[in-house]
Amino acid sequence: MTEAAGADEQRKALEKKYRALQIEQQKRAMARKVMTVGAYERLMNVRVSNYELYGQLIDLIISLAQSNKLRSLLTEEQLKDILGRITYRPESKIEFKRK
Repeated sequence: MTEAAGADEQRKALEKKYRALQIEQQKRAMARKVMTVGAYERLMNVRVSNYELYGQLIDLIISLAQSNKLRSLLTEEQLKDILGRITYRPESKIEFKRK
């Protein structure tokens, strides 16, 4: 019985991975439709270097596309601007007080 339970868990895990892969492919397909080639390539570079940031970016791009806020294809410059806004952190100042 434990072998059957283990096989069932393994099957469920595989199904979950398969569904996640399908969702990822759908997101990429939609992003490809609303972006220029250069912007899409930059997005894929972000995916390789920082998957968490990629997830935020692709979700934002898809929501912009679904809400019809993209008037034309998203360019690489626009993507850079979005990246800058997402990753913006004000510089901290270090002050030294002299005696």
